[in-house]
Amino acid sequence: MMESNYKVADYLLDRLAQVGIRHLFGVPGDFNLHFLDHVISHPVIQWMGCANELNAAYAADGYARVMPAAALLTTVGVGELSAINGIAGSYAEYLPVIHIVGTPALSSQKAGQLIHHSLGDGDFGHFAHMAKEISCAQTSLTAENAVAEIDRLLVAALYQRRPVYLQLPSNIAEADVVTHSGILALSQPILSPSSLQAFIDDAREKLQSAHRVALLADFLADRFGARQSLNNWLTEVNLPHSTLLMGKGLLDESHPLFLGTYAGAASDIKVKEYIEEADVLVMVGVQFIDTITAGFSQHINQDNCIDIQPEQVRIGRKVFNQIPMVVAVQALHELCKVLQNEWQQPVITHPIREVVQHSLLSQQAFWHHIQQFLLPGDIVVTDQGTSCFGAAGLNLPAGCTFVAQSLWGSIGFSLPAAYGAQVAQPQRRVILLVGDGAAQLTVQELGSMLRDGLTPIIFLLNNQGYTVERAIHGPHQRYNDIAQWDWTHLPQALALGKQTFTRRVTRVDELQQVLLQMGNCQQLAFIEVVLPPMDAPELLVNVAKSLQARNAAI
Repeated sequence: MMESNYKVADYLLDRLAQVGIRHLFGVPGDFNLHFLDHVISHPVIQWMGCANELNAAYAADGYARVMPAAALLTTVGVGELSAINGIAGSYAEYLPVIHIVGTPALSSQKAGQLIHHSLGDGDFGHFAHMAKEISCAQTSLTAENAVAEIDRLLVAALYQRRPVYLQLPSNIAEADVVTHSGILALSQPILSPSSLQAFIDDAREKLQSAHRVALLADFLADRFGARQSLNNWLTEVNLPHSTLLMGKGLLDESHPLFLGTYAGAASDIKVKEYIEEADVLVMVGVQFIDTITAGFSQHINQDNCIDIQPEQVRIGRKVFNQIPMVVAVQALHELCKVLQNEWQQPVITHPIREVVQHSLLSQQAFWHHIQQFLLPGDIVVTDQGTSCFGAAGLNLPAGCTFVAQSLWGSIGFSLPAAYGAQVAQPQRRVILLVGDGAAQLTVQELGSMLRDGLTPIIFLLNNQGYTVERAIHGPHQRYNDIAQWDWTHLPQALALGKQTFTRRVTRVDELQQVLLQMGNCQQLAFIEVVLPPMDAPELLVNVAKSLQARNAAI
């Protein structure tokens, strides 16, 4: 239906709003400024300016982990290439980010003019070629194709759960939209009834002969919409279950049959036993990655597995295509309700870990007190270092979301991602756990948090450098050292006139006192936690040994 003075920019923003996006992260540049005027006047989409494009990409990634999708705006060349690392992480970890790139007017591109932010050769296709490797669909808008192409890219992003790349020439943002359809028609995965029935028959046969059955889930179950179906299943069926680190928080960790985090040979002995010695192991959305399996040390026999992926299921070596993940999960749920009485009923006890009492803080003492500090519904964000591997041992209260980037593993990701997550879910408490080395890469976004009145609780783990790298190789080499910052003065420097709750703790009693004080804190809290440089969580020590061996292998 035609609307007066309705532009391509308006149509794009309306479509973003229709799929559940409420904020646009990015950095202004002269080729996207006209589009930004439409953003500022839009009734739903809010502009969230970031300190740089890489941070904006990380923020969009964090946003997409707790929302249906996210949107990012950069300018051509210098802006989009600054963001490309963050977009690659979203691609690797299946997050739908709509990357909008403001480009020169089409007339300038066709004339091959030597425009700034280009490579100076008159060819404006270079950056689109780069983006093709880390996006599931790409386009350059014209007045004629804008409606169809915007719809095509949004459908692709939501269906494949991966980034898309959309070039918006500066003059096309202001082009009229003559006609467009109503509600966006989203693609649905194909279901083959015959394949589903064959899967159910084979699964029944396999499960009937089993005595011990367990479930292992991972992050793809969350990305492809199976979280609720999985938890419904585990509410009605007595099934020992675990997640890998990337899927942490996917399942209700307060459930009595939740085993803990599975990490291959580095797992707690009981977790390892239940997962690896099950007669049938149901795996949902699992990808075995070196950093979360202690160097591929999982000992799982494929012949004993029912492996559910987004559109395919395997039972042992047999493949069943065209079965959406949620459908497969629901089918197994119904089967297990009938068969569970024939299985060995598990009795799981969780040992109480003793904490060695010292006055000075250690990794063990810190994580013990963080465990007590967590509340239902928290969003816990960690970086790929000691904070991530320490947090792996936490037992999350019900309704918590856990954010880590264990596959792409770009240090510094967590702070802007926490910004994006809290912009998306301001009613929830965001707890950020980040090392000093990672924070030095992206800490500028602390200023955006304060500017926007956000109140995350940030624990800065100061262990004087890259402890995660020291654990792998070169513990005393200076390439694992970083500049020592006066961290507690940083929040005030990055947001003039804003009040924060800032503390530095070196002792256990100081941490305990600070945690009590933060019970009703209505400000951004920034806590520098001083830890020994070579103190590392046990899981990191085990993973580091395997990575060191693999890196040194000939």
